[in-house]
Amino acid sequence: MSVQIKNIFFDFDGVLAESVSAKTEAFKEMYMPYGVEIANKVVDYHLQNGGISRFEKFKFWEQTFFNRTLIEEEIQQLAIQFSNIVLHKVIKASEVKGARTFLEKHINDVNYWIITGTPTQEMLIIAKKRRIDKFFKGIFGSPQKKHYWTEHIVNTFNLKRSETLFLGDAMADYEAAMYSNLHFALRATDDNYSLFKNYKGLKFRDFIELEEVLGPLLKKN
Repeated sequence: MSVQIKNIFFDFDGVLAESVSAKTEAFKEMYMPYGVEIANKVVDYHLQNGGISRFEKFKFWEQTFFNRTLIEEEIQQLAIQFSNIVLHKVIKASEVKGARTFLEKHINDVNYWIITGTPTQEMLIIAKKRRIDKFFKGIFGSPQKKHYWTEHIVNTFNLKRSETLFLGDAMADYEAAMYSNLHFALRATDDNYSLFKNYKGLKFRDFIELEEVLGPLLKKN
């Protein structure tokens, strides 16, 4: 990547916050009443499909494990149950090392947005409670898919795709970036190693490492 970056789309879980495990534990807790085998399959699917909304996951699990096609009201009830378990844990989750410092350092140079699989209204609460909402020009989540939001932001704000970077840790993030012809940087973790073992693009473990690679490419006033 040799162009300057003026816009960054951030995934939240696993990119800005170390909150993937909180959601993994919550999904497992919800399905443990059906037995350890099903609970473990739920966890495996969740980890292999990070970035996909909880609504889509519940539909898949209920159909696959119980042959149940849920109506919208039932999906919403499961989502509420999940939110009640996980919200406090996500608000209190540690930041990915250096995240806030990075946001503060480049706020006058780069435009920021969050694109997440978390429901939009819930993500707005989380961002406000974590006191990071002030950094972002917009915060967007499910039920819309991530590529919907990449296109929406690019078109609404008239962004140049060549100047826009998506930071993600899930295949849904990478696919949204490719769909919208954006640059992509992978937040590499032990959880996503097998998914991205053939990925050859930009990687970072934390924002201190990202700063070393990305710093010279960020827009300067």
